[in-house]
Amino acid sequence: MTVGTATLEDLAARLGEELLLRGWKLATAESCTGGWIAETVTAIAGSSDWFDRGYVTYSNAAKHDLLGVAAMTLERYGAVSAEAVTEMAAGALARSGADCALAVTGIAGPGGATPGKPVGLVWFGWATRAGGVTSGSQVFAGDRRAVRAQAVCYALTGLLDLLS
Repeated sequence: MTVGTATLEDLAARLGEELLLRGWKLATAESCTGGWIAETVTAIAGSSDWFDRGYVTYSNAAKHDLLGVAAMTLERYGAVSAEAVTEMAAGALARSGADCALAVTGIAGPGGATPGKPVGLVWFGWATRAGGVTSGSQVFAGDRRAVRAQAVCYALTGLLDLLS
């Protein structure tokens, strides 16, 4: 899957339109994407009307301190897990003025794989104040940049799907 800048900006613009229709704001919680989602949405003129804040929580300590991910969750399941991403999304929502949040954590590579968690594995969480948290994972192919770009695209698409 090739993801271009225009594609990401198109997705972000569509997401902004959806959020504006609802009068909602977005918060992001990012690990492996390192703020790329927040950068993509803030590249859209007028995004201050629908983007509240972004958390870049690359370390486990940051996930715990900034988002409230339980130390036990990180110890038992690891940072790249359904449990961690669910707590990341819920934490971003709870600690912001946003109405919805998305969270991403994964293994972009080239190293970092463990048994059962290959390079390219990314977990996603999408949360709304009314609907709770939905999570899912994908395994993306390619180098580090390709995995991260695909994760940004998938995260934005997933939130658009949730809002539709």
